[in-house]
Amino acid sequence: MNDSRTILIADDDRAIRTVLSQALGRSGYQVRATSSASTLWRWVEDGEGDLVITDVVMPDENGLDLVPRIKRIRPDLRVVVMSAQSTFMTALKAAQRGAFEYLPKPFDLKELLAVVERALAAPQAPAPAEDAEPEEKLPLVGRSQAMQEIYRTVARLTTTDLTVMITGESGTGKELVARALHDYGRRRGGPFVAINMAAIPRELIESELFGHERGAFTGALNRGIGRFEQAAGGTLFLDEIGDMPPEAQTRLLRVLQEGEFTTVGGRNPIKANVRIVAATHRDLRQSIRQGLFREDLFYRLNVVPIRLPPLRERLEDIPLLARHFLDRAKASGLPSKQLSPESLDRLKQHSWPGNARELENLMRRLAALYAQETIDAEAIGAELSEAEPPSEAGTRGPETLEQAVERHLKAFVAAHKDGMPVRDLYDRVLAEVERPLLRLVLGATRGNQIKAAAMLGLNRNTLRKKIRELDLPVVRGLG
Repeated sequence: MNDSRTILIADDDRAIRTVLSQALGRSGYQVRATSSASTLWRWVEDGEGDLVITDVVMPDENGLDLVPRIKRIRPDLRVVVMSAQSTFMTALKAAQRGAFEYLPKPFDLKELLAVVERALAAPQAPAPAEDAEPEEKLPLVGRSQAMQEIYRTVARLTTTDLTVMITGESGTGKELVARALHDYGRRRGGPFVAINMAAIPRELIESELFGHERGAFTGALNRGIGRFEQAAGGTLFLDEIGDMPPEAQTRLLRVLQEGEFTTVGGRNPIKANVRIVAATHRDLRQSIRQGLFREDLFYRLNVVPIRLPPLRERLEDIPLLARHFLDRAKASGLPSKQLSPESLDRLKQHSWPGNARELENLMRRLAALYAQETIDAEAIGAELSEAEPPSEAGTRGPETLEQAVERHLKAFVAAHKDGMPVRDLYDRVLAEVERPLLRLVLGATRGNQIKAAAMLGLNRNTLRKKIRELDLPVVRGLG
């Protein structure tokens, strides 16, 4: 039982106070709840409570402003911050001001109870130093659950120099996350230096990263400063790390292991005073299996992994993102535009192979080309149709069988929609899929119908029947 522990709750929503009080009471805690920051502060000053759970927006004071004041007079008292203003900046401010945890509303009660247990059991840590207020801007946008997890992770990482690996499809915002880690982290006073491994010729990558001495190679007329030296005191962002050639991987591994490097052609070691943030759209574990990426380097880089979801996995963020991109377009001198509710619905129906970058390009195009102030669904549909490639597989890897079938069916239906009605379409489609499938499997087993049936998961008699129905050639003597 937790009857010796008291939880102080401050939230101006009576329903939330009731739910929290009941849930914590059932778990054995003593609870005191209030709707005002001033009452909470009085309790804290009087030495009450073992843990504080506070909302951000309250009638008399912002809950975030209370956190550093609480930490000053009672540094051992843990504070959990809740907020319906679930943006990256809210999570960041909560972390920077010393909150133990940030929970976006609506929250899961089981998760909150787990946070309470962790807060009461965790060893004491020194209160963070108060820094200047971050500029009120939104480097990351979205209120989906997936983005909330990213906000919380990035907010925690801003107080560390841990190496981070960011993965995600092209256009999901990997560099934005890397910049947020730098701009709001301990090294924000230093430079942010980015290098794209896919954009540098293989023979020049080592020189670009580590620099070179005069005469180190043909054309090296002067000493060259590499990105590690340029980023000293700041952050080095290694974009598309999966495209790094093996020889450069070996040198990078040595830097991560020893904390120092030498220039190409040099002998004197140089201290590597940088935070490393890497990113890739590739599956590095698959690259490791193929012998294209060093496993030991992967584990050195993958200290804290952050996966950015594709836009199709967070469609609820599209209205916020679209508004954000239209605002940015306006700030760059383009006309102000609005989106109709129907146009937002149309945006959510798109698969977004180019992710947020594709959405931003669309918003800028709409702002530049359309005269009307409110963009309707017809305009959205026309622009998406114009921009749609023959296959949307380009940025998501090879086209899947389902995507290929759907593409062909769309073309087939479109070609017949104004003619005679199509009959027996289901059987025709199945036959067209079965024929090449059975032909390929029979070829792979050299006509052995027993093996082919096992591969297909079919009864042997069923396979024979399908071979006859589809009039497939049979290699005699092997089945």
